Amino acid sequence: MEWLSELFFGSGIGHSILLVAVVIFIGIFLGKIKIAGISLGITWILFVGILFSHFNMRMDATALHFLKEFGLILFVYSVGLQVGPGFFSSFKKGGVTLNVLAVLIVLLGVVVTCVLYKVTGLPVTTMVGILSGAVTNTPGLGAAQQAYYDVTGNEGSAIAMGYAVAYPLGVVGIILAIILIRYIFRINCAKENELMQNQTEEKVASATHVSLVVKNPALFGKEVEEIAHLIDKKFVISRVLHQNEEMEIAHSRTHLEEGDRLFVIAAQQDLNPIIAFIGEKIDMHRADWVQMDANLVPRRIVITRPEINGKALGELHLRGGFGVNVTRVNRSGVDLVASPGLELQFGDRVTVVGTEKSVGNVEKVLGNTLRRLREPNLTPIFLGIALGILLGSIPFAFPGIPQPVKLGLAGGPLIVAILISRFGPHYKLVTYTTMSANLMLREVGIALFLACVGLDAGSGFVETVVNGGYAWIGYGFIITFLPLIIVGCIARGIYKLNYFTLMGLIAGSTTDPPALAYSNGVAGNDLPSVGYATVYPLTMFLRVLTAQLLVLFLI
Repeated sequence: MEWLSELFFGSGIGHSILLVAVVIFIGIFLGKIKIAGISLGITWILFVGILFSHFNMRMDATALHFLKEFGLILFVYSVGLQVGPGFFSSFKKGGVTLNVLAVLIVLLGVVVTCVLYKVTGLPVTTMVGILSGAVTNTPGLGAAQQAYYDVTGNEGSAIAMGYAVAYPLGVVGIILAIILIRYIFRINCAKENELMQNQTEEKVASATHVSLVVKNPALFGKEVEEIAHLIDKKFVISRVLHQNEEMEIAHSRTHLEEGDRLFVIAAQQDLNPIIAFIGEKIDMHRADWVQMDANLVPRRIVITRPEINGKALGELHLRGGFGVNVTRVNRSGVDLVASPGLELQFGDRVTVVGTEKSVGNVEKVLGNTLRRLREPNLTPIFLGIALGILLGSIPFAFPGIPQPVKLGLAGGPLIVAILISRFGPHYKLVTYTTMSANLMLREVGIALFLACVGLDAGSGFVETVVNGGYAWIGYGFIITFLPLIIVGCIARGIYKLNYFTLMGLIAGSTTDPPALAYSNGVAGNDLPSVGYATVYPLTMFLRVLTAQLLVLFLI
């Protein structure tokens, strides 16, 4: 049995791969266990790694360092690809308030950490680890370790130990803050849900349809292309039923006359001004239009030709060239108004109305080859990782900081992923990845990272906790709980934020999936997810940045 002992307690490639695989397998299995509806999820991998390391099952330091950093890069890059398209739009309208509140939560957490650092006298490595664990932010842990390694040349295992000790109660503390805010303000979830529905009906931005009759004299004799410039609203005239009962697909040169009936696609919040501008609404349903244009067929076509990526819809001249009308563009499950200036992306689903022949011709132009969507698109992944590492390695000098600041192997790929997924289509770069492919990349990355962190930190973990480390749990709970309660009360008391959105804000500002899962279960709607997604990108960036700055300022 010497070979078995060598395999688990020895060295070599086989030993390292086996150890990481077993740690990840056991950690994922334990992550399925829930207590009071709460689970630590994939973070169990970290604790299993610590346990294995405590019993002298460790791997080569060079291999461990490589796998840890590579896993972290895969994780943060896939997160960036996912949140990138919505990163900049999250600052618009109500997203500004949510992001300001999230920034306040991050900054208060840093302030509380600095105060505890001064009061307790703990090493900065321990405090930064406790901060990352308290807010359940794994990329922050990786960024802090990378910054510490750049400055000292050491791995900084104390950072990982602080993280591991503070993490479990961090998850619980976030959910407790959500519950306490509910009781402080005596929130009735049924009333919140009713209020949310009323607001949604007023402000929903998804595309809808309406039938109108032309009564505005200013439009008589005008072409469709002309009237689109007369009102600052995005809408599409799909079909026109003339006074002589002749119906046609509207194109840029279609003339409108008094009494013409129109089938219009527009955003919900723009309907009233559009109705007032054109004439008045009529009681003519979608089914009536479908019955009249029996020779026309609607078809949803998927854009799979790379050369279409990044082109504006108007550039394709589908109306004039093919005699079809594009009524909707569905992107990631959301219907968008098919305005001429809308930039198309690989993977968009375009709804086209026209004759069978004309729709077939458009299908050839746009692609509609679903097989292409299933093929992995590796170019933006590895190009982005390479650019991210270059960006993360650039030193930025700031006054008062003894060591130049680097975005590191966590921050650099994260920023590049956000930029490349948002602006890549402008430069004909296909950044489309299926949700399952992105999730696989992310989960493999975080699993490798957590397994290696645990295997690296386990040798002194038990001794640390026994010899005073248990107090770190309390410090972590303070860092978790205090900023959330303060900002939560401000958000509800001053800004009158809907409780469901507030739950998403709290979960997103701590980048905590278990808290989001709890919030979704309580709400029964998608408002927590929307709030979470609105603040997640900026919060993730700040957590990575502040973790590094704390190490560089206080070391």
